[in-house]
Amino acid sequence: MTDGFATRAIHAGQHPDSSTGSVIPPIHATSTYAQDGVGNQRAGYEYSRTGNPTRTTLEECLAALESGRYARAFSSGMAATDAVLRGVLRPGDHLVIPDDAYGGTFRLIDKVLTGWGVDYTPVRVSDVDEVRAAIRHNTKVLWVESPTNPLLNIADLAALAELAAETSTRLVVDNTFASPYLQQPLSLGADVVVHSTTKYLGGHSDVVGGAVVTSDEEIASGIAFLQNTVGAVPGPFDAWLTLRGIKTLAARMEQHSANAARIAAALREHPKVTRVFYPGLPEHPGHEVAARQMRLFGGMVSFTHADGEQAAVDVCARTRLFTLAESLGGVESLIEHPGRMTHASTAGSLLQVPAELVRVSAGIEDVDDLLRDLLAALE
Repeated sequence: MTDGFATRAIHAGQHPDSSTGSVIPPIHATSTYAQDGVGNQRAGYEYSRTGNPTRTTLEECLAALESGRYARAFSSGMAATDAVLRGVLRPGDHLVIPDDAYGGTFRLIDKVLTGWGVDYTPVRVSDVDEVRAAIRHNTKVLWVESPTNPLLNIADLAALAELAAETSTRLVVDNTFASPYLQQPLSLGADVVVHSTTKYLGGHSDVVGGAVVTSDEEIASGIAFLQNTVGAVPGPFDAWLTLRGIKTLAARMEQHSANAARIAAALREHPKVTRVFYPGLPEHPGHEVAARQMRLFGGMVSFTHADGEQAAVDVCARTRLFTLAESLGGVESLIEHPGRMTHASTAGSLLQVPAELVRVSAGIEDVDDLLRDLLAALE
């Protein structure tokens, strides 16, 4: 594909409407489609759970952004995650997951899939040897986040892709934190990419969605079957909102990353901060790998407060521009306490996050305003 990323984000799968000339693809708010005869569908559409033109446009765009052949859109990131895991795993299978995976992913695996007969092992996905040691004869999936949520560890995706090929496992990468603008795991050898399109792809905190992208025809066929059979599909307006957000993804990710880099640099000098988790910092253990496989270092920063859990909670409550809220990746800056919010489901497990940890999603506001707000909350 010769077009640049920003060009694909604006044009891939999106063409002026043939009947009206509308530059923006229309919202096809319909549940069903008239047929010209039994089984004679005008454009291949019969029912909107099975397919909708607005959703098709989104899926074509998503595939282009991740340099994949196939994409399927879902009603949430967790619906996309569930489709991949149920599509690849069977009772008796085993998977490897990050030891600081997103709390929702952990909850699905630990509370739902284990009851279905699936076993899992948490490992440091930044350590290829540790991942290798965790692989069993029945391991079918290496589930990776890079950067991880919320500790922003970095996995060497090319090395893990080689390991997956050696061991006949599938490498699945949750690329939500990076977005396809910063990183394209399929190009590094991954089998499947998963997104919560709620985050950077949508980018405006106004839509919930998910996506699966792959170039593997067999996996794609299975995901398409589950998408239709289970029915966790986005409505046409949700698909349209996600497309609208994608058009500015490249520009937004540049600003998110620039703001996060300034915030991380300021936090590392603050006496109340004991550690800053940001792959753009030279001392980050995954910095060199991130620099090799990412365009920029992203808009997420986590840090630990020197005075412990309550002090971390208090910082989250004192900010003015950083909104105390779950989620991430919107144009507005957010702050949260993972231990009590997004990762509460990991409490008492091997994936429990530090109690004094704070996670921020750097928006695209004026960074000097963001710094004043966050530093004031730390005082």
